[in-house]
Amino acid sequence: MTNTTDTAAPVTTGLFIGGSERQAGSTLEIPDPGKPGVVVGHAAAASAADVDDAIAAAKAAFPAWSALSAQQRAEQMRAALEGIADFRDEDAAILSQENGKIRQEAWVDSLVFEIRWNLALSLADEVDAAKVLPPAPGIPVSTTVAFQPLGVVTVIVPFNWPIAILAASLPHALLAGNTAIVKPPPTAPLATTRVVQRIAEKLPPGVLNVVTGKDADMAALITSPDIAKVCFTGSVGGGRRIMEMAAKSLTRVTLELGGNDPAVILEDAVLDETHLDRLYAAVFDTTGQICMNAKRIYVHRSRLDEVAAGLASRLEQAVIGYGLDEGTTMGPLHSPVQKAFVAELIEEAKAAGADVREYGSLPADPALQGGNFLRPALVIDPDPELRVVTQEQFGPVIPLLPFDTEEEAVRAANSGWAGLCASVWTAERATADRVGAQLVCGYVWVNDHGATRLDLRAPFGGMKQSGMGREQGIEGVRAFQDTRAIAHLEPETPAAG
Repeated sequence: MTNTTDTAAPVTTGLFIGGSERQAGSTLEIPDPGKPGVVVGHAAAASAADVDDAIAAAKAAFPAWSALSAQQRAEQMRAALEGIADFRDEDAAILSQENGKIRQEAWVDSLVFEIRWNLALSLADEVDAAKVLPPAPGIPVSTTVAFQPLGVVTVIVPFNWPIAILAASLPHALLAGNTAIVKPPPTAPLATTRVVQRIAEKLPPGVLNVVTGKDADMAALITSPDIAKVCFTGSVGGGRRIMEMAAKSLTRVTLELGGNDPAVILEDAVLDETHLDRLYAAVFDTTGQICMNAKRIYVHRSRLDEVAAGLASRLEQAVIGYGLDEGTTMGPLHSPVQKAFVAELIEEAKAAGADVREYGSLPADPALQGGNFLRPALVIDPDPELRVVTQEQFGPVIPLLPFDTEEEAVRAANSGWAGLCASVWTAERATADRVGAQLVCGYVWVNDHGATRLDLRAPFGGMKQSGMGREQGIEGVRAFQDTRAIAHLEPETPAAG
């Protein structure tokens, strides 16, 4: 892979299979979402044969890697992470260009990878822990309940926070004793590939592999009988396809899918500058393109104007522009298709008579004309059946829906297909616990919301159509292990006399 700090120069990445970098017969051209016609770089486009080679390499490496203790694996993984921060500025610049988000967010993307990796390693003492069930009346055996790795796992990550999201599962899979193949997003693979390859180069050949390319050539990463598990983060539609493909070989899946997260702002909520800053970030970080962003705000009718004004004052200060430009606070959407979809939601709300308020100015720089930029918007008191409420916008628009009673708010928050995250905003802890316990989702914040506020030690995952399985924490390690029992028949005690 190229190694340059000149972010204007196209970046080239290859495949990394069985301990060696290799090129492919063709490449993916990676466009800049903010500058039409500009190519950020090229990623190797793996063939089906390349994918088969990656699976074979990971399978060959599994026996030796899984035979190590968790502590031994942790020692090698800790050494493999050394020096990752040395390339963080460069990786952030590349990720900003291929993804569109601002440089600071891209920098944090890599930082979170390091934090999550180290938190996973801190669990090493628990990975091999077993328990013994002693003999009991009528059960003349002592039974050891222990864990074992699954085999070769595939980890597939999305474009929005690819490096950080990767570390919610990859280190846990490796620590558990599995070998892995990483598939970065085809529209933004460059920075992720670079990070994974640097780590893979320091691990035994085949333990960690990375392949990039067109989805059509990657099917074996899901359907091969040599793949024990697929961990996928992405859209609900993508999750359905993964599950259908995996079903053919009964391959296990963890699916972390889309969300339509409600933020429930109760009558007594504290809405000072700090809390409004948190709410704003929860909605508009990464130009709204985060699965666990707030996507619906249910606010007590008496506080509606206050919330709208607080968000508006911040949106009026937003600087829409190129992600690497100093001062930019909101970059472009990642793709023209997503820009068109979000714009359609906004226009649909206007046509339905909703109070739609748009903010900021689109970039004036000629080089950015035609980029995937969109003015952020608030949609005040819309019809709850509008798509801006019922669907995941994944962009810089948020509906504010008033309610009158707590029961009404909980019912509305739980409506629909999603169950990833939610938040409760109130001055009373007892109220937060009562309301939070009624929300059908995998993670609830109190007086906060969003990816940057996630406790990276805690298990994370969705309910309903937002996914299945959990990542992070010891639960995330167990997701990459099988549980087995070994029963030892106890010798009979000789009869007295």
